Amino acid sequence: MGRQSIRFPQPPVVRGFASVAGKKEREGPLGDQFTATVQDTTFGEKSWERAERRMQQMTLELALEKAGLTDADLDAAFAGDLLNQCIGSSFSLRNRGVPTLGLYGACSTMAESLLLAAMSVSGGYARTALAMTSSHFASSERQYRFPLGYGGQRTPTSQWTVTGAGAVLLGGGECGIRITAATIGSIVDRGICDANNMGAAMAPAAFATLRAHFDDLHCAPEDYDAIVTGDLGKLGSELLHGLLEKDGIRADVQDCGVMIFDAQRQDVHCGGSGCGCSASVLCGPLLSRMERGELRRLLFCGTGALLSPLSTQQGESIPAVCHAVVLERS
Repeated sequence: MGRQSIRFPQPPVVRGFASVAGKKEREGPLGDQFTATVQDTTFGEKSWERAERRMQQMTLELALEKAGLTDADLDAAFAGDLLNQCIGSSFSLRNRGVPTLGLYGACSTMAESLLLAAMSVSGGYARTALAMTSSHFASSERQYRFPLGYGGQRTPTSQWTVTGAGAVLLGGGECGIRITAATIGSIVDRGICDANNMGAAMAPAAFATLRAHFDDLHCAPEDYDAIVTGDLGKLGSELLHGLLEKDGIRADVQDCGVMIFDAQRQDVHCGGSGCGCSASVLCGPLLSRMERGELRRLLFCGTGALLSPLSTQQGESIPAVCHAVVLERS
């Protein structure tokens, strides 16, 4: 449909989903809506990276249990995270015997994995496919910024990396929550160089994908019960609304990075970020609301800032991408 969008002739069905979140996320407004939360953010492990791996394993096991499936039922896994070489995902899936494709889309990874899993099932290349991602505050701080013990000062535009994970299992079927369409984002770079202002870098990419989605599929914001980005944060969301209004699009767009924390009570500055932010919100509150019939049609737009510590040190600007997925309850 158009240049960037897909309407699935055989829409895959969500057979199971689960989310796991950490202590700070449990204390936020959505705390009781995740599948599981933990008080010990080490997850009983010896390092933050092992903790993230264990969190992904927990999420997958909960999703499989909900769907009544096992590892042997999975024909393909699409998984990624924020760590170098995606070690959170590859280590969590090692020796499970599941055919796996590793992904990196930064904070857009949940939408990217969901889109690719839907393509594989709808196209007949997999009977059951897994879409999964995660992030961990401490492992991300170690990789992208400073070790926690450094005590670095956070800027007002910075966001708090969510300790969370989400997993969705897609398969065939006629009834339930189906993925009916998607829009693949293009890389957009408007010259933002501040690694602590990712919302500003990602907002133009979110706008470009929404514009393409509405044009390609001949639809409008009012066709959806909810449009949710993840995760622009407070500043990025304000910029996106400004871009939409300037283009004549009136849309009430919510953001996972704003929803997951209480900005007044929790010290998160501009809100949440990380692969696990939109993943845990989608695979917890949003899909649960769809399952209960509170939402019929959801447009989920994962946004990602495609930077690395090296590109930041070399003074590069921050490219960004946004992928959109349509979920409908039939």
